[in-house]
Amino acid sequence: MTPVLHSERLTFRPYRPGDEDVFVALLRDEEVCRWMGQERVPEADIRTLFRAILTDVYPRRRFDVWGLWREEVYVGHAEVKKTGNVDGHELIAALAPGHWGRGLGTEAVRRLLRHAADDLGLKEAYGMVDAGNTASLALCGRLGARHVRDVVGDDGTVSRLMVIPTTDPD
Repeated sequence: MTPVLHSERLTFRPYRPGDEDVFVALLRDEEVCRWMGQERVPEADIRTLFRAILTDVYPRRRFDVWGLWREEVYVGHAEVKKTGNVDGHELIAALAPGHWGRGLGTEAVRRLLRHAADDLGLKEAYGMVDAGNTASLALCGRLGARHVRDVVGDDGTVSRLMVIPTTDPD
């Protein structure tokens, strides 16, 4: 079962049925979609995805997925799951734009790394970062990530496949 995790300012909580609207709003936000390297998906599809998290992902323990909360305010989304890009696990963290620039992304990724190491026994994890996302690439650099290769999407967008050790360099 996906555990509840805590960092200094964030609570990583498995989604509950009442969280659907904030999840949809995050994944429909144009800026979030741009930096996640995806098209804006129709709302109905995101609602279907949210319900699948509750009815399939959690009951079958497919992977860990959380809503990120700060003082009971939804600030983003996080996952640790097997990746199809390489043999390993991918970390995914997405913050709502109103919470960017406050160090919450770094805090979230550090906590995901600790979970990957302590609870999943991983020595490293992967992340896909849009090649133009300088803030996320800088975060990767601060945490000791290295560039593995570029992945070019069907639409020509470039994402950087990064590998990051689960031991924090700080």
